[in-house]
Amino acid sequence: MTWTEKYRPKFFDEIKGQKEAITKIKKFLENFEKGKKALLLHSSPGTGKTTLAYVLASEKNLEIFELNASDFRNREKIKEVLKPAIEQKSLRKKGKIILIDEVDGISKIEEGGLMELLNLIDYSSYPIIMTANNIWDRKLSSLRKKSEIVKLKELNYNEIKNVLTNILRKEKRFIEDDILTIIAVKAKGDLRAAINDLQSISNLDDVSFVKFDERNKETDIFNSLRQVFKGKPSEDFLQIFDSVNMPLDDIILWVEENIPKEYRGEELAKAYDLLSKVDVFKGRIHKQQYWRFFVYMNIFLSYGISASKNLEKIREGFTSYKKPSRILKIWLNNKKIEKKKSIAQKYAKYVHVGEKRALKEFPIIKQIIKSNPRIQSELKLDEQEIEYLNGE
Repeated sequence: MTWTEKYRPKFFDEIKGQKEAITKIKKFLENFEKGKKALLLHSSPGTGKTTLAYVLASEKNLEIFELNASDFRNREKIKEVLKPAIEQKSLRKKGKIILIDEVDGISKIEEGGLMELLNLIDYSSYPIIMTANNIWDRKLSSLRKKSEIVKLKELNYNEIKNVLTNILRKEKRFIEDDILTIIAVKAKGDLRAAINDLQSISNLDDVSFVKFDERNKETDIFNSLRQVFKGKPSEDFLQIFDSVNMPLDDIILWVEENIPKEYRGEELAKAYDLLSKVDVFKGRIHKQQYWRFFVYMNIFLSYGISASKNLEKIREGFTSYKKPSRILKIWLNNKKIEKKKSIAQKYAKYVHVGEKRALKEFPIIKQIIKSNPRIQSELKLDEQEIEYLNGE
């Protein structure tokens, strides 16, 4: 048995560093009947998202039914697998928890799959707990609205080192303290990876020659913003957004939305001036295809904005950063354009005209299609296309 399984916590008091998340999870279950039906646990890998779900089920005497989002290839598959799990009662326990691991993977399947999951969340009489590494994909916005969102804390190296020490004590083995420190630091908050490293060297007589690779770890946008806005600028800031799994255009919108939460007066003006220069160089890159300008974009967006603040009066404490409203507006507009194009394509094919002509004459075509359900049926419009017509 791997040590990650052998020493997986069975009770909440065995879980280290996640007191706030545990409190929120318990509250979610208590308020399930009158609150949201889905809980979304997110954090970087190895922090205990799946473990928390299993411990909750164990402590509350609930059966757990685990699925992985990679099993959901399309809408029909989700309905086939998940709906029976939601409908069937537990035979041995007093209730049930539906656990969907790596739900952020669902954004890669067809759009109907996500819609089906949202419908089943509403339909479910059991709590649905989902885990994800990154929940900020645009496609997951509707899922975020349906869910109670809980972020797990990233463990520091001392917390990881204490866990490793306790495991060695139980296994009656010894490894030098400085080696344990190296493993804990290199894991970058990934406890599972640290335990695996520990087990892999536990039988070696000499571990001095072992080289521990530093985890190439993604950073979420919140941590990156916190470092830029609250930290003192350094050369390290030049790579601060490299590990964020998000397009640069989206990162720019996140920075734009949250600058006023941290900066005031002159420092606010400086930060926005530098952000405007980011946009200028972005335009030059697209126009001239001179990608060397990307270096300047990166400097302004990270080090520059960080250096704009008054370093003697840095605002300490927690700040809740907000998802940019412009992303939602852009996304909604793009969805409208997609539906308009798909309807125009179906119409053009049916009446044997060009798509450009159908798009040009769309205001008239729309009214004709909208007024007659029979035409909608003939064109085989789906529910979302009909909803688009009626909502316009």
